[in-house]
Amino acid sequence: MDFNFSEEQSMLRDTVASFLQDRYDFDSRQKLIKTESGWSQANWDAFANELGILGAPFSEELGGLGGGAIENMIVMEEFGKALVIEPYLSTVVIGGGFLKHSGHAGAAEHIGGIIEGKTIIAFAYAEPQARYTWQDLKTTAKKDGAGYVINGHKAVVIGAPWATHLIVTARTGGGQRDEQGVSVFLVDKNAKGVTTRDYPTVDGQRASEVYFENVSVGADALIGEEGNGLGLVNKVIDEATAASCAEAVGAMRKMHEQTLDYARQRKQFGTAIANFQVLQHRMVDMFMNVEQSVSMTYMATLKLDESDAERAKAVSAAKVQIGKACKFVGQNAIQIHGGMGMTDELAVGHYFKRATMIEGLFGSVDHHLRRYETLSFGKAA
Repeated sequence: MDFNFSEEQSMLRDTVASFLQDRYDFDSRQKLIKTESGWSQANWDAFANELGILGAPFSEELGGLGGGAIENMIVMEEFGKALVIEPYLSTVVIGGGFLKHSGHAGAAEHIGGIIEGKTIIAFAYAEPQARYTWQDLKTTAKKDGAGYVINGHKAVVIGAPWATHLIVTARTGGGQRDEQGVSVFLVDKNAKGVTTRDYPTVDGQRASEVYFENVSVGADALIGEEGNGLGLVNKVIDEATAASCAEAVGAMRKMHEQTLDYARQRKQFGTAIANFQVLQHRMVDMFMNVEQSVSMTYMATLKLDESDAERAKAVSAAKVQIGKACKFVGQNAIQIHGGMGMTDELAVGHYFKRATMIEGLFGSVDHHLRRYETLSFGKAA
């Protein structure tokens, strides 16, 4: 694919890469994830104030840099290279996406809070029984005067321990799996009736089980149209999927790079293992998987503003490629490193953990293959 960044986009990439190289090395990250909070408020403040990247995808009228999905892609790829744990995806891509696309009356105010680093958002959408069916909701939001009362349980809410607000999907009408009746709410995490059980994830992130017990919210908490929120949810999740593909590309680039470096240094039978033809072939295959993933991610990102069907097809195609590539590149990186690849001290294993999490995020390879087939041919096997 022939794709060139603009001068401003290249500057954004270089700025983020330089900052992370100087202040987000692997050892610093490892120390950070072992702290009680598991993240760095100082880094988040630097993203907001020094770099201004929390405003990358927002218009200048909202106080942003005037970018969009490509800027998110650039930032996420660089974050993938450094295994950044701060919640850019959930706050800027997902939270900002819901606010931008919904026409919410308070969008400008909340986006301003995101850009300043004061508003941090976690996306509470997954439920234990639902898997990748976003409209399969047991969480309910019932009318109460002008507002709503929310009850339910959301599972594995990434970044919730750090969040100030939650974006919550809930059923305001219809049956448990109906496409109609899905609504989206912005809920203060400190609202009465919201409780969390926080825990670390295998890839160094933090997540929560979030419980809502008679949580009262005002009418202004509703994002989008009541009962017709599924289309908005699908759009934002597709944008988040494309952004997570970019993060995976960054992680795979580093796994390939570190594998090459290790193979050139590791000697067996008196010669570097990089000279063994079978390993050369394997590392070339790793490189090809990374480059194919780059092209598919760029294509999906460029198609995010097209029709719902074209957007969804491009995103699913990219996610299938990314999922397969994450497994192939990660497994081969670990195998070529040998026992060293399994140690906690070596970075390559941590990249593989993150890539494995991304592989299942917002839909597995099988899920997206079925979705692509349905969108292309009107049926799924």
